[in-house]
Parts: sequence; structure tokens; C-alpha cells
Amino acid sequence: MPTPEAPDLVFTTEELETLGRTADALSAYLGRAVLAEIVGAEETGFEWVIFAMPLDKKEDESEFTVVQVGGDQARILGNRGGLDPKDNAVYACRYLWAIQLSDAEPVRFIKVDEEGEEVAWTETLEELLPFALSEDAFAPEDDTDEEDDEDDDSPEPGVSGHTLH
Repeated sequence: MPTPEAPDLVFTTEELETLGRTADALSAYLGRAVLAEIVGAEETGFEWVIFAMPLDKKEDESEFTVVQVGGDQARILGNRGGLDPKDNAVYACRYLWAIQLSDAEPVRFIKVDEEGEEVAWTETLEELLPFALSEDAFAPEDDTDEEDDEDDDSPEPGVSGHTLH
């Protein structure tokens, strides 16, 4: 049982949501399911998440690191890349990377590559992710300058007096 001074080595609700959105974004980007499974702190003392892609039947398993993801007690984040959320199957997957929690101040997150090497350390989860997933990225721009909208001298959309280099 952790002492009051010990850092909490489990993902926060916000971090879990970010990890799930990352798996969803990767699934959409790659056009294939990407699974993010949380591995509990029971054995290691810290939680970690593994990102992996279920193998296609045509893929040669000897070309990359293969891991097992899923099962009855699995904590899969996100929407499972189109896989049935009620499916408790264990998938043979291509290991992409993992992120583990750390108690080494000021580092909270450590990224582990497919070779099992620690390749990045940071205080913020977003620095380790392949996509910027802020809510602001999808918010419409606030266009309060109505003068520009009513300017009749502006060129047609897509027409500019400037040359791009």
C-alpha cells in the first residue's frame, strides 16, 4: 500500500481519456485497429499502457515484436478501432510502444519502444503521443472581426496577390 508521500502510479481519468483518444486517432490514421491496454500496477508497482495492432493473417510475425492483448480482464481504452467492445478475445498483436508511469521526479511518463528500450521521459503525457489531441484543435474559430467578412475588395477565395515559395 502506498505511503501518503509516494506518488500515485496509476493513470488519472484525464490521462486514460487521452490514451483512449490516441488509440482511436491511430486507428483512424492507419485504417486498422490499434488497441491500448492498461496493465495494472499489481506486479510492477506502476501502471503502464501498451499500444498494439492486431496482426493481419498475411503478416509475418518474425518481422516485429508480437504481444498478446485482450482477454476477460483486459482494460482496453478507446473504441477498439472497430472491434466489437463485447469481444473478450486475446489478440496476437504487433507491439507499437508502451508508456509507463514513473516515480523519478520530475518524470511521470516513460516511453518504451518495440525493443523494450526507454526512449523518452517527460512530465506531460502529450509530449509522448504522435498526435496533438487537445479539445481546442476541434473548436471552431471565433470570428469576431466582421469588417473582414464585409470587405468587397477582398479577392475571391483561393486567389491571392502573394506567391508562395
